Amino acid sequence: MEKNEVLKAIYSRRTVNQNSFTNEDIAKEDILTILEAANAAPTHKRTQPWRFVVFQKDGLNRLGAELSRIYRETTPSEKYAELAEQNMAKKATMSNVAIAIIVNYTGELPEWEELAATACAVQNMWLAAHSLNIGGYWASPGLIHHLGSFLNLEDNQKCVGLFYMGHHNNEPREPVRSPITEKVRWEE
Repeated sequence: MEKNEVLKAIYSRRTVNQNSFTNEDIAKEDILTILEAANAAPTHKRTQPWRFVVFQKDGLNRLGAELSRIYRETTPSEKYAELAEQNMAKKATMSNVAIAIIVNYTGELPEWEELAATACAVQNMWLAAHSLNIGGYWASPGLIHHLGSFLNLEDNQKCVGLFYMGHHNNEPREPVRSPITEKVRWEE
């Protein structure tokens, strides 16, 4: 199936979680390459609805502290766990880079189209990161819905996740996918 480099990247890209990240910094030029790949995503009417906030170094600590605060303040006492609160901060600081994924709804298109375009931008980020041997993980915990003021979002913007990145030493692995034949119906 791997007929060219693009298909090879699509078929071999995998989620890489924070616990697999090394301490190696991600070069700023690599981050910019990844963001430029995101910016090349398809977009209906050229609205380019994706927006990103990049967290590194102390920024990761601030993000982690904010996620912990949100968890503490929004979790009902019967569901609250101190370890879960600590893990909110830990997830951010285990990464070399975290990128807040934001949809900028323009009002020119149905919201789902701008959300889909933003998801395409994230897929491009993932493929670009993979090509640089940088692992990625798109997290979308419910806490992201409370990040608006922290991220200085405008009324028409919404955070749809955090893309955590880091160098890693994971071995390639086969995908866990059911056959495409189970997902397609042909009408001829």
